[in-house]
Amino acid sequence: MARLNLTLDDDTFRRLDRHIKRAGKPRAALARELLCEALAQREAAERRKQLAADYAAGRGAARALLRDLEAGQLDLMDDEDA
Repeated sequence: MARLNLTLDDDTFRRLDRHIKRAGKPRAALARELLCEALAQREAAERRKQLAADYAAGRGAARALLRDLEAGQLDLMDDEDA
């Protein structure tokens, strides 16, 4: 496992400490969890951006994927109404 040495500004350190107190986890464990969450969010945003660019460029595969995604969302909405 690789190690990472970080220097945090005072505000970031205080914010991290608040989350640590609420979560009751060790500092390194929570920092790792937050970093993983942030990376996942950034990667998802990049995928959405690429999908939007593909859709704007008129690529058929992107349109088909969006139709599939939208259909799944509508199915979920129908399930909630039942």
